[in-house]
Amino acid sequence: MTQKDTQPRSHKFVRESRKQWSSEPAFVFSMAAAAVGLGNLWRFPYMVGENGGGAFVIAYLLALVVVVLPLMILEVSAGRLAQGSTVHTYRQVSRFGTGYGWFVVLITTAITSYYLVITGWTLGYTVDALLNNLRGFEEYTAGYNSFWYFLIVTLSAALVLARDITAIETFSKMLMPVLLLIIIGLVVVASRTPGWSDTVAFFFQIDWNRLTDGTLWAFAFGQAFYTLAIGQGYLVTYGSFIPKRTHVPRACLIVAGTETSIALLAGWMIFPFVFSFGLEPTAGSQLAFETMPRAFESMNGGYWVALVFFALFFAAAFSSSLAGMKVMTAAVAEELRLSNGQAVGIVSTVMVILGTFSALSFTPLNLNIAGEPILDAVDRIAGGNVIIVSGLVGAALISWFIPPHRIRTVLGTETRWWEWRIYLVARYLPLLVVVWLMVTYAIAQLENL
Repeated sequence: MTQKDTQPRSHKFVRESRKQWSSEPAFVFSMAAAAVGLGNLWRFPYMVGENGGGAFVIAYLLALVVVVLPLMILEVSAGRLAQGSTVHTYRQVSRFGTGYGWFVVLITTAITSYYLVITGWTLGYTVDALLNNLRGFEEYTAGYNSFWYFLIVTLSAALVLARDITAIETFSKMLMPVLLLIIIGLVVVASRTPGWSDTVAFFFQIDWNRLTDGTLWAFAFGQAFYTLAIGQGYLVTYGSFIPKRTHVPRACLIVAGTETSIALLAGWMIFPFVFSFGLEPTAGSQLAFETMPRAFESMNGGYWVALVFFALFFAAAFSSSLAGMKVMTAAVAEELRLSNGQAVGIVSTVMVILGTFSALSFTPLNLNIAGEPILDAVDRIAGGNVIIVSGLVGAALISWFIPPHRIRTVLGTETRWWEWRIYLVARYLPLLVVVWLMVTYAIAQLENL
C-alpha cells in the first residue's frame, strides 16, 4: 500500500482522536479521576498497612514531591508536544523510542487487566449494598462473582470508549467532587470509632529505623509512581489532548495534590475501622473490601452510606480502567491505522483474555502462582519495580533527546524554574539509580568472597 493510499485514513483518525479537553479544569478533573480510583482508595491503604504505617507515608511523600512530580510534568508535556499516542510520542523522541513505547503499552495492559477485575469487585459490592446483602471478602469470592462482574465492567468500558474523550470528561466532572465529600464524611465517622487512637499512633508513632530499609523506599517509590501513573502511558496520552493556554505545572500540581490528599484520607477512613474490628493492617489487596462492609453494618444509616460509598468507589475505579484502556486504544488505532471502534474491539478482547486469569484467582478455581493469587502476583510485579524502571527509562529518553527549549514551549509558563527542575531530576536520577545498583551489586559480591 502506498503512502498516498494510507495518508487520508491516518489523517481521518487523527482528526477524530485529537479532540481536546474543553479546558484546563476539564483536564485536571479527568486526569485526577483516572488516577484516583484504585491507586489511592484501594492500593495506598494496603501498602501503608504492609509497610509500617507512618514511616512508609514519609518515604512516599518525599518520593512524590522530590522526584515523581517533575516526572509527571515531563510526561504530560511530552504528550502535549507530540500530540499522539504513547508509541507515537516516544517514536518522536528517538529511534529507540518505538520499542519503549510498546513496552509502556504492555505494562498498562497488564495493570488494566487486573484493574478491571477489582473494578468488578466494586460493582459487585455496590449491587450487594443495594440489596442490603454486604458480605465479607471471603464470602463474596466464594462463587464466581469476580469473573462475571469483570466481564460486565469490561463491556461497559468498551461502550464508553467507543465514544470520544468528552464522555470521559463528563463522567469525571461529576465524579470527583462527590467522591471527595463522601470520603471526608467517612473520615469524620471513623474519627468517632474506638480505633481512631490506634490509627493516630499508626501514622504518627514512626519507627525511624524503617527509613533505612531499602525495601521500604522501593515500595514507596513504586506507590508514588503508581499513584501519579508515571511510566504507564496515562500522562502522555491524556497530555496529548490538552488545549491551548493550559499551565501544565499548575495543572499537574493540582492533580498531584488531589491524588495525595485522597490517598491519605483513604488511609484515615479505613484504618480506624480496621483497628476497631481487630483486623490486621497487613491484610493485603482485599483490605478495603474486608473492612468497610463491617464498618457500615455497625453505623446508623449504614445502608445508605454503604450504597453511596461503593457506588462512588466503583465510579472512581471505572475511571482508572477507562484511562488504561484509552492508552491501549490510542496506540492500537494510530499504529495499526484502525478506526476507534475497531481498536476498542481489539483492546476489549485482549482484556477479557488476560483479565480472566486474575478474575479466576479469586473464585473456587483459585488460580495462583506459587501459592499467590495471579492478581496479586501481577500487581506486585507490574505495579512495583517494573513501573519504576519504566518511568526512569521514559524520563531519560525524553530529557536527553528532547531539548529543554522544546518542552518549554508547551509548559505554558513564563518562568524557566520548572524546566530546570524537571531536567535536573529526569536526566540525572536514572544515572544515579544505575550507579547505586552497580555499587550495591559490587558490595554484595565482595561480601560473598
